[in-house]
Amino acid sequence: MQMDLKRVFDIPGESVAFSHELDLRDVEQWGRKPFASPVHVTGVVQNRAGIVEMEYSATFRMVTVCDRCLKEEEKDAQMRFSHILVQQLQEEDNDALIPAEGGMLDLDELVASDVILELPIKTLCREDCKGLCPVCGKNLNEGSCHCQTKTVDPRLAVLQQLLDD
Repeated sequence: MQMDLKRVFDIPGESVAFSHELDLRDVEQWGRKPFASPVHVTGVVQNRAGIVEMEYSATFRMVTVCDRCLKEEEKDAQMRFSHILVQQLQEEDNDALIPAEGGMLDLDELVASDVILELPIKTLCREDCKGLCPVCGKNLNEGSCHCQTKTVDPRLAVLQQLLDD
């Protein structure tokens, strides 16, 4: 969605509210598709004394896989973002400002990059997740297994025999 912000840039005190839905369900991140629903975006762009600021929130349903036990679940996510917009950049490598060339802003591109970059790299189903048994692969959150997980380094096996005796 292209947003025409020329009026906001020209008139101090002017603001524009917006609401938009962006479908990112086909986006693949880390070998899986994390978006279970479209991303709903609501926000406002306002000119405060010549500084144009955009604030918005993005809400969506996210599919996560626990990094310890591999349990897949869906949960709601909400993210908030704030940017300073300019009509043209003076320095090419200034990441603090978002260019809106000619007063036009590609909202889809901005939201997609913000949301994807903010996705968690590691997720847990719960803080005290016990993970999987390294021997049999059983989910240790559902109960313990009877595997022998204590292994002795083969180079030290002779010393272990001395301790067993």
